[in-house]
Amino acid sequence: MDIPTHNRGLNISGFETITNIHWNWSPTRFYEEAVKRGEGKIAKGGALVVKTGKHTGRSATDKFIVRDEETKDTVWWEDNASMAPEQFKTLQADFNKHMQDMVLFGQDTFGGADLDHRVSVQIITEFAWHGLFVHHLLRQPSPEELETYQAEFTIINLPSFKADPKRHGTNSETVIAVNMSERIVLIGGTSYAGETKKSVFSILNYLLPVKRVMPMHCSVNVDDNDNAAVFFGLSGTGKTTLSANPDRTLIGDDEHGWSENGLFNFEGGCYAKMIKLSEKAEPEIFATTKMWGTVLENVVMNPTDRTLDLDDGSLAENSRAAYDLTAIPNASLTGKCGQPNNVIMLTADAFGVLPPIARLTPAQAMYHFLSGYTAKVAGTEKGVTEPTATFSACFGAPFMPRNPVVYGELLRDLIAENKVGCWLVNTGWTAGPYGTGYRMPIKATRAMLNAALDGSLNEMEFRMDENFGFEVPVSIPGIDDQLFSPRSTWESGPDYDVQALKLVNMFTENFVKFENYVSQDVRDAGPRGAEVWVSV
Repeated sequence: MDIPTHNRGLNISGFETITNIHWNWSPTRFYEEAVKRGEGKIAKGGALVVKTGKHTGRSATDKFIVRDEETKDTVWWEDNASMAPEQFKTLQADFNKHMQDMVLFGQDTFGGADLDHRVSVQIITEFAWHGLFVHHLLRQPSPEELETYQAEFTIINLPSFKADPKRHGTNSETVIAVNMSERIVLIGGTSYAGETKKSVFSILNYLLPVKRVMPMHCSVNVDDNDNAAVFFGLSGTGKTTLSANPDRTLIGDDEHGWSENGLFNFEGGCYAKMIKLSEKAEPEIFATTKMWGTVLENVVMNPTDRTLDLDDGSLAENSRAAYDLTAIPNASLTGKCGQPNNVIMLTADAFGVLPPIARLTPAQAMYHFLSGYTAKVAGTEKGVTEPTATFSACFGAPFMPRNPVVYGELLRDLIAENKVGCWLVNTGWTAGPYGTGYRMPIKATRAMLNAALDGSLNEMEFRMDENFGFEVPVSIPGIDDQLFSPRSTWESGPDYDVQALKLVNMFTENFVKFENYVSQDVRDAGPRGAEVWVSV
């Protein structure tokens, strides 16, 4: 049902004259309008297939935060580009001018399922299909909530707007400009819908830590006994696959908060990668590609019979599907659960050094959370010919406006206060690096995770890892004991030692930028055996 709020203006400074907005349309109307406008085509089964043009992912170098009295001492400028208030003011005026004769779509939404900590975000889009995307991904107010709804933030997304680097201080015609003081985000020059979703995430990541609420780039699931688990992990580590468990309820697959009330999803939907998606491996996600109303970005479709080819990456390796959480059979509709029992940090170690699972202390958890390690393998990106270490603080550095240590300290404190088990799980390689060794068996990884989640792993014997100092199980029933001693899986122990020292030094060098911000126990939680501990 459509909410009759048409002819309403934008009640924010600089945009008072914008009244040509269709407010709070239903998914059906967005879908119909997108097809009518030629923004997308209907696939067999009813999904809406769209193309985003040259931008098939985030434009990381085009995102800016306005540097002013509000943000000058609160934003981590080492990882965030700044924009002057005067440049934003000019950009805002140009957005206003560009919007005057456009037909636009507005939605009143919430970021966050926790009623004590959610943020009301009003979103204006140029494309109808972006409106459908927003309806899927954000949490929708009830009719009663709309009667008193007041937006705390406004996001305006105009793909047809082209920024002027000389006039606006941007790097290109694309811009994502965040003004925390004015509570406005302006997005222009890109059709990739994920920019809107990630802007909401960035807003929450800035606001929530002040309230001692931990924002997280993670997935969450829970069993029937309210035994909840948090899964951190960068792309390719198995976060989506391992958190999708038919025996556990999915709270969400990407963005969550951790408050005094427990865990809560920021979103109302999912934004899943489609490239080479397997019906056998992920049947619930695969089924959404054949559902009415799913938005498929850059998925190749046969123009004759409208069938999809998920293996074809000619439009984008980052092809995506956006759909409501109700499309997943075992997903939570409340988006909430209690305090977590376990935190899982996933890494795909292509160097073949890390054990398959390790138990972490709160200080070690903070160290590895700040490190955010995984590895790219040869062939995944142009120019990558051997395993390459990737460190992304908090497992989501591009979306964290504040100093990563702020999030790390909050996570460490919450883990300690709630007596949460914390585990580092390697889904990467053993018996050698990528190209020589083999990938950790998924069956063994699932068995280790099950033992960690049900508590039985804590009762088993552990040893201390000689390189990283964390505890590693000696054995787990049903799993080859050799896996828990990575050096023993290599043909040459000395070759393993060389590779281990290489990885240890990578961790050490990466952590230098955090040393002056963390306590001694966290510095001591780092790896051992480095040739030189580099210190500032």
